[in-house]
Amino acid sequence: MNIPALELDQIWIKFSPARQAEVVAVEGASLSVAENEFVSLIGPSGCGKSTLLRAAAGLEQPNRGEIRVDGRRMDQPGADRGMVFQAYTLFPWLNVRENIRFSLKKSQLTAAEKEERVNRYIHLIGLDGFENSFPNQLSGGMRQRVAIARALVYQPRILLMDEPFGALDAQTRMLMQELLLEVWESQRSTVLFVTHDVEEAILLSDRVFVMTARPGRIKAVVEINLPRPRSLVTLESSAEFNAYKRQLLDLVREEARLSFAERGLE
Repeated sequence: MNIPALELDQIWIKFSPARQAEVVAVEGASLSVAENEFVSLIGPSGCGKSTLLRAAAGLEQPNRGEIRVDGRRMDQPGADRGMVFQAYTLFPWLNVRENIRFSLKKSQLTAAEKEERVNRYIHLIGLDGFENSFPNQLSGGMRQRVAIARALVYQPRILLMDEPFGALDAQTRMLMQELLLEVWESQRSTVLFVTHDVEEAILLSDRVFVMTARPGRIKAVVEINLPRPRSLVTLESSAEFNAYKRQLLDLVREEARLSFAERGLE
């Protein structure tokens, strides 16, 4: 049996805000991502998707449970996992090339090897001609390209992405989805991707994990058996795509209704 590239095993995460009752954000959630697999995590707002992803990155410590990379327990950030946030998190005083190169600061590569790799990812992610631009000179989509290139350049074992296209307009978002698919199909990284967009999850993923309303548990796992390469333009008119969309929307809506009912909003 193949060992998953990433495993989250019975993860519990609790928060204790000052002078407030303890909040259970994630309750016994388990998921796995196989090598080279693209997995998305969806669910109603506040269900703990990002909290679970941060735990996978080593940025949030579970109260119970284990996180394993290639079967080895992990409890802190490491170079084996690259993280891309919704906020661009770029250094405003560094240009595009310098922002990307920063990820290789502790690398054992020679200066020439670093430069070759930075150039390769600048080209791969479509940043040719913008190497000397600063973040405030770039559009939101271009800044997110830099963030993705910076996460990929040191070639992490696993890429963790927290709603990376959530702040983009619809057209830019579609272009970035297509770009990510192209990069993933050429690199075949292992990806865990958090999104609130069901269509995005179907387009990108091999499997989609659906979380319950808080406290977040895994409600369902849906395998996306659509041929690759994929394009939203061609997929959205297919019966198979729309069947997946209805299935996932029904699962998320059910949890959203339960959450609203518990808060007396229904």
